[in-house]
Amino acid sequence: MPQKDEVELDIINVAHGGVFVARHEGRVVFVPDTLPGERVRARVADRAHDRFWRAELLEVLEPAAERREHVWDAASVRRAPGQRAGGAEFGHIRLDHQRELKRRVIVDALQRTARLDAETIDALGADGAGPAVEAVAGETEDGTGWRTRVRLQVGEDGAIGPFAARTHTIVPVTDLPLATATVEESAPFGQRFPGAESVDVVATGSGATHVLVNDRPERRGKRLIRPRRRPVPIRERVGEREFRLDARGFWQVHRQAAATLTEAVRSAVDEALFDPRAANLDLYGGVGLLAAALGDRFGPTLRITSVEADEAATDDAAENLAEWVGATAVTARVERFVTGLAAEATAAERSRLRAATVMLDPPRSGAGREVVDAIASMRPAQVVYVACDPVALARDVAYFAERGYPLRTLRAFDLFPNTHHVEAVATLTP
Repeated sequence: MPQKDEVELDIINVAHGGVFVARHEGRVVFVPDTLPGERVRARVADRAHDRFWRAELLEVLEPAAERREHVWDAASVRRAPGQRAGGAEFGHIRLDHQRELKRRVIVDALQRTARLDAETIDALGADGAGPAVEAVAGETEDGTGWRTRVRLQVGEDGAIGPFAARTHTIVPVTDLPLATATVEESAPFGQRFPGAESVDVVATGSGATHVLVNDRPERRGKRLIRPRRRPVPIRERVGEREFRLDARGFWQVHRQAAATLTEAVRSAVDEALFDPRAANLDLYGGVGLLAAALGDRFGPTLRITSVEADEAATDDAAENLAEWVGATAVTARVERFVTGLAAEATAAERSRLRAATVMLDPPRSGAGREVVDAIASMRPAQVVYVACDPVALARDVAYFAERGYPLRTLRAFDLFPNTHHVEAVATLTP
């Protein structure tokens, strides 16, 4: 087949990563911007892999019943493939069906990667129906208006916009429908920022907005040196609690995500297994959101160590957790911290670790074998795992199961409507 040949394909499934699955002459073809049940015309764009190809959607020949007009015209199939804005890859799908597709991805990951059987997966959900993807309270009908943070890329000419999906091509836009109204109104559409790398638009829960220009890194020999950025302290509120953080620092993007995960983590912890005086751990702790969730549930005697590699976030966590005398914020790489703790803990420390609850909220790549092995070797009472990638979660679930910590509960939340991303909270106990 020539490199740019066009083909007609029947879309049969959804795959992790926001793409959909077809087959052509026995080979898997991944196609974005479509959905199962559709017949499409596509152009093969990537034949680099022996086992699969990637294609670009050119035309929907037979639409599925769940297709709708895209919520963002800049990402619509009416545009050429290379000029469709990225970041809203499920925007053409009815919102309830987006959640069904995300559920399928989770179940597939649990089957293929975590190696769980259908009966075990079904038992994770209410009434034996398997895990569902839960909507967030107060979500809009079309899943727009939720992003409190947006990064716009800057081109060589200083123009701004999102990247086109799976490219570094910048797409000029005049709206950001996934963003909150405050973010969209503050976005500097049409302005130019020569010499910058990106522009962040951040809106806090109190309504304050910050437009932050990020300069390009400088090349020094083989190294790229990022310029020092002046901290921009902001405050975010979850319920009655306030958190200090840097505007460029990590905070959940959906306007309801921090509250949703606070409730989910509190619910995930088995009170019968929780000892507030144990050596409880909050790994990848950020500015202390989840540690505070446990503190508010279990009271002033809580002992917990929050571990985060980013020094500025650790400083903020120390302030945010200051009311708990037994709370400590440590700046360290999680893998180094837990492997060191597992290797060097005294007999008394090991006893406190065996009574501990370990929370972890790793980046999209997951925790990985080294971290899982170290946690499991300490034999904590329970593990609560917050995940933003179902395949990485499933891989780590398999690792935990090998070490005697099977998956007990799992809830999933649609914290990223109109995208393929989904958040999950899992508990694992021996």
